[in-house]
Amino acid sequence: MVLCCGPLVPQPPVQAAENLVFVSGAFRRSIPVADLEYLANTGQARGLLADVLALARQNPATVAKMLKESISLPVTLLSRLLNTRIGEALLQRVGQIVFPLYASGDSVPALRSAVILGLVQGNGSLSAISFFKAYPTQEMEVSIPALLSLMSKASSISELVRFFSESPLDGLKGSN
Repeated sequence: MVLCCGPLVPQPPVQAAENLVFVSGAFRRSIPVADLEYLANTGQARGLLADVLALARQNPATVAKMLKESISLPVTLLSRLLNTRIGEALLQRVGQIVFPLYASGDSVPALRSAVILGLVQGNGSLSAISFFKAYPTQEMEVSIPALLSLMSKASSISELVRFFSESPLDGLKGSN
């Protein structure tokens, strides 16, 4: 009788985002997550991503650094937070920008899943790349108009993040 077929190593998710699909009306362009990961690891862009960065006058090394930056968060605390009314509202807001292609109504559970699974797989640390790799659908849509709208309100989002990371939650951090 065989008790084990192989090493007990965590397996990658069955589905993960393979493409970020940027959409604005009839405009649609896909950038493979593999190209973003390549940029993060090498500092060099390839394919459509190289063209997009050149058109946007963005330094690939700067974007690579941003993709690799990670944030450490307690998984249990964040899971609890994402299941509160405030967390749900934040997920809905982000879910207007990023959602499964052809399934915008599934944005909240997809985001929640990607954040929690990405943190678990990253041992309490989450980066953009680990988020994409944990996203539960193969194609993740990014709404360009919604993204541009958010970028114009970035200061209010940073204040919200600061609120979540400062004193109101300090008492809960020890109760993982």
